[in-house]
Amino acid sequence: MKIVADENLAFTDYFFAEFGEIQQLAGRSLTHAQVKDADALLVRSVTPVNEALIADTRLKFVGSATIGTDHLDINSLEKHHIAWSNAAGCNAQAVAEYVITALLYVQPTLIDQNEHFTLGIIGLGNVGSRLATMAKLLGWSVLGFDPFVQHEDIQQGTFEDVLKTADAISIHVPLTETGQHPTFHLFNAEALAGMKPDAILINSARGAVVEEAALIADIQQRQRAVVLDVFEHEPEISAELLNLLRLVTPHIAGYSLEGKARGTEMIYQAFCQTFHADAYKRFDTQLPLCKPYFQDQTLKQALSLHLSQIYDIARDDANLRACLNNGQVDQQAFDDLRKNYPLRREWAAHGGPTA
Repeated sequence: MKIVADENLAFTDYFFAEFGEIQQLAGRSLTHAQVKDADALLVRSVTPVNEALIADTRLKFVGSATIGTDHLDINSLEKHHIAWSNAAGCNAQAVAEYVITALLYVQPTLIDQNEHFTLGIIGLGNVGSRLATMAKLLGWSVLGFDPFVQHEDIQQGTFEDVLKTADAISIHVPLTETGQHPTFHLFNAEALAGMKPDAILINSARGAVVEEAALIADIQQRQRAVVLDVFEHEPEISAELLNLLRLVTPHIAGYSLEGKARGTEMIYQAFCQTFHADAYKRFDTQLPLCKPYFQDQTLKQALSLHLSQIYDIARDDANLRACLNNGQVDQQAFDDLRKNYPLRREWAAHGGPTA
């Protein structure tokens, strides 16, 4: 069996080496010629898995170690009778922790705001619902919006309710351009104008959910604090946008070691089901021990004392800004930051809570 895998997948050899030859390649530039004689293809969100890539191949399985599926042409996969799987929820905990870390970096006093701070969450799937749970552990008020999901334990309102009420808004929706509730440019000039002028905006979902031109105008007009991990024209980021953002990271919100490993394990399980193999391996047997930062302390005490040691988000911001060249961050620099991303662990590895 031949397996073609994105070179940045975690634990690929551990999970898949026993099945045959693994060829690890750059995911963003995969070609039909590289996958035509493969039995399985393992990707991340940077690989468009479309008709041009998969037609007239030997592929029997495509696994994407990601939450989203907007890079997968599911109709083409099913037309060619290729089994496929994503890894829904694999890095949801990491993204929830990223959002809280970003908020505490932008406004450290939020640690003591309790119910006086309202976090608005747009999208209450795997990530949004976990973020709501973690935010409540800090005593924050939560107001969510999701036209497809109802949670008994999360207060929900209309999209407009969240815009006008929340002190910070975090986006956790897939990118869709059709249907009753498309999310493409969901945050346009009108939506941004509906937010509190001093409300923080965080997007760690998909870049094009926020209209970049409208966002630039909004920041210039209102001096809004904005955190972006994803970008409408990703991987290229203009100097104009970069210089207006309070915090910026290279699409790594979900890049905890656990999130990466969990994603690979989930597509390994689907792979084993497709090829009738025993899925006996577990990622948690491969992870090193961490310093117990949360031991003998409250959550707020641990975060106040050790948050930058648990996750130094300022480092990610500085590293991305350092890649600015001739007015923009280019694709190669962006991809290199992701490929060489330093080890980051989830709070639970340090003895902390999980949703």
